[in-house]
Amino acid sequence: MRQNTAEEVYLSFTRLPANERARFFALLAEPAPPSQNFSHEQVFGHLAGARFTAQEAAEYLGVSMATFRRYVAHGKLKAREEVGRSQLFATEDLKHFKRALQEVRTRGAVTAA
Repeated sequence: MRQNTAEEVYLSFTRLPANERARFFALLAEPAPPSQNFSHEQVFGHLAGARFTAQEAAEYLGVSMATFRRYVAHGKLKAREEVGRSQLFATEDLKHFKRALQEVRTRGAVTAA
Protein backbone atom coordinates (compact mmCIF):
# COMPACT_ATOMS: atom_id res chain seq x y z
CA MET A 1 0.00 0.00 0.00
CA ARG A 2 1.40 3.36 -1.04
CA GLN A 3 1.63 6.12 1.57
CA ASN A 4 0.69 9.70 0.78
CA THR A 5 3.31 12.40 0.97
CA ALA A 6 2.84 15.49 3.11
CA GLU A 7 2.39 17.57 -0.05
CA GLU A 8 -0.38 15.27 -1.30
CA VAL A 9 -2.18 15.40 2.04
CA TYR A 10 -1.92 19.20 2.12
CA LEU A 11 -3.23 19.50 -1.44
CA SER A 12 -6.18 17.24 -0.57
CA PHE A 13 -6.80 19.30 2.55
CA THR A 14 -6.92 22.57 0.56
CA ARG A 15 -9.60 21.05 -1.67
CA LEU A 16 -11.89 20.27 1.25
CA PRO A 17 -14.94 22.47 1.84
CA ALA A 18 -14.50 25.01 4.65
CA ASN A 19 -16.75 23.11 7.07
CA GLU A 20 -14.68 19.92 6.60
CA ARG A 21 -11.44 21.82 7.20
CA ALA A 22 -12.91 23.20 10.43
CA ARG A 23 -13.94 19.67 11.44
CA PHE A 24 -10.40 18.46 10.69
CA PHE A 25 -8.90 21.02 13.09
CA ALA A 26 -11.49 20.13 15.72
CA LEU A 27 -10.42 16.49 15.47
CA LEU A 28 -6.77 17.48 15.87
CA ALA A 29 -7.62 19.38 19.04
CA GLU A 30 -9.20 16.33 20.70
CA PRO A 31 -7.07 14.37 23.15
CA ALA A 32 -5.67 11.05 21.97
CA PRO A 33 -7.88 8.03 22.66
CA PRO A 34 -7.14 6.48 26.07
CA SER A 35 -5.88 3.29 24.42
CA GLN A 36 -2.93 5.27 23.01
CA ASN A 37 -1.83 6.75 26.35
CA PHE A 38 0.26 4.05 27.96
CA SER A 39 1.57 4.06 31.51
CA HIS A 40 5.20 3.36 32.34
CA GLU A 41 4.17 -0.07 33.64
CA GLN A 42 2.32 -0.95 30.42
CA VAL A 43 5.39 -0.14 28.34
CA PHE A 44 8.20 -1.34 30.62
CA GLY A 45 6.41 -3.71 33.01
CA HIS A 46 7.91 -6.79 31.40
CA LEU A 47 11.38 -5.43 32.29
CA ALA A 48 10.67 -5.13 36.02
CA GLY A 49 13.17 -7.81 37.04
CA ALA A 50 15.55 -7.36 34.12
CA ARG A 51 19.18 -6.35 34.26
CA PHE A 52 20.70 -3.80 31.89
CA THR A 53 24.24 -3.69 30.56
CA ALA A 54 26.11 -0.42 31.02
CA GLN A 55 25.40 0.55 27.40
CA GLU A 56 21.67 -0.21 27.74
CA ALA A 57 21.51 1.62 31.08
CA ALA A 58 23.21 4.72 29.60
CA GLU A 59 20.77 4.67 26.69
CA TYR A 60 17.78 4.31 29.06
CA LEU A 61 19.02 7.26 31.13
CA GLY A 62 19.71 9.33 28.01
CA VAL A 63 23.36 9.96 28.89
CA SER A 64 26.67 9.19 27.23
CA MET A 65 28.74 6.20 28.30
CA ALA A 66 31.33 8.57 29.78
CA THR A 67 28.66 10.24 31.95
CA PHE A 68 27.24 6.88 32.94
CA ARG A 69 30.69 5.62 33.95
CA ARG A 70 31.18 8.77 36.07
CA TYR A 71 27.89 8.06 37.88
CA VAL A 72 29.14 4.54 38.64
CA ALA A 73 32.63 5.71 39.67
CA HIS A 74 31.13 8.28 42.08
CA GLY A 75 28.81 5.67 43.61
CA LYS A 76 25.58 7.19 42.31
CA LEU A 77 24.76 3.87 40.62
CA LYS A 78 25.92 0.39 41.57
CA ALA A 79 25.96 -2.77 39.52
CA ARG A 80 23.74 -5.46 40.98
CA GLU A 81 25.54 -8.26 39.23
CA GLU A 82 28.73 -8.94 37.34
CA VAL A 83 29.05 -11.50 34.57
CA GLY A 84 32.62 -11.80 33.44
CA ARG A 85 33.76 -8.22 32.85
CA SER A 86 30.22 -6.94 32.32
CA GLN A 87 28.34 -5.09 35.00
CA LEU A 88 24.57 -5.46 35.07
CA PHE A 89 22.28 -2.80 36.55
CA ALA A 90 18.83 -3.37 38.06
CA THR A 91 15.82 -1.85 36.35
CA GLU A 92 14.43 -0.51 39.62
CA ASP A 93 17.70 1.30 40.45
CA LEU A 94 17.80 2.87 36.98
CA LYS A 95 14.15 3.90 37.18
CA HIS A 96 14.69 5.71 40.51
CA PHE A 97 17.89 7.34 39.27
CA LYS A 98 16.19 8.52 36.08
CA ARG A 99 13.42 10.16 38.12
CA ALA A 100 16.03 11.89 40.27
CA LEU A 101 17.85 13.14 37.15
CA GLN A 102 14.60 14.49 35.74
CA GLU A 103 13.85 16.32 38.99
CA VAL A 104 17.30 17.91 39.00
CA ARG A 105 16.92 18.95 35.36
CA THR A 106 13.45 20.36 36.03
CA ARG A 107 14.67 22.35 39.04
CA GLY A 108 17.62 23.63 37.00
CA ALA A 109 15.33 24.75 34.19
CA VAL A 110 13.04 26.55 36.65
CA THR A 111 16.00 28.26 38.34
CA ALA A 112 17.44 29.37 35.01
CA ALA A 113 14.12 30.86 33.88
